[in-house]
Amino acid sequence: MFVAFTDLNWIAVAIAFIVAAGLGGLYYGIAIARAYDVALGRVGKPAPAPSMVRNLGPAVCTLFTTVTTAVLLEALDITSLGEALGFGMVVGVGYLAAMTFQIALNPNFPHPLFYGLLNAPYFVLTSLTTSVIIVQLR
Repeated sequence: MFVAFTDLNWIAVAIAFIVAAGLGGLYYGIAIARAYDVALGRVGKPAPAPSMVRNLGPAVCTLFTTVTTAVLLEALDITSLGEALGFGMVVGVGYLAAMTFQIALNPNFPHPLFYGLLNAPYFVLTSLTTSVIIVQLR
């Protein structure tokens, strides 16, 4: 498995990361910005103060999931578009979306199911997108 790390196409990983981060900015910053406030119970409240963790944290997490996706695709020798889509769906739904709902079940989330329904599509989409980009540029 660790040999796969040295065989990665790092340009493909970088492109997949940039696409995923860009999708995140569009999705969270524009598409669901108001609904996200509703899910968190923050309607009418001031936005949290900017911080390094809030600003860079999502990008760092996206980088980790993108590199992990690339390692797994390489280790599993996934080379076709169909296999990439299947892998992306299994990881997106089975791990990322499931963990989104798991995290939202914390009592600090006033609308956990709504939060999960808002966030899960982004994670499934980026799992599919990064898998396809990495495999197609392999």
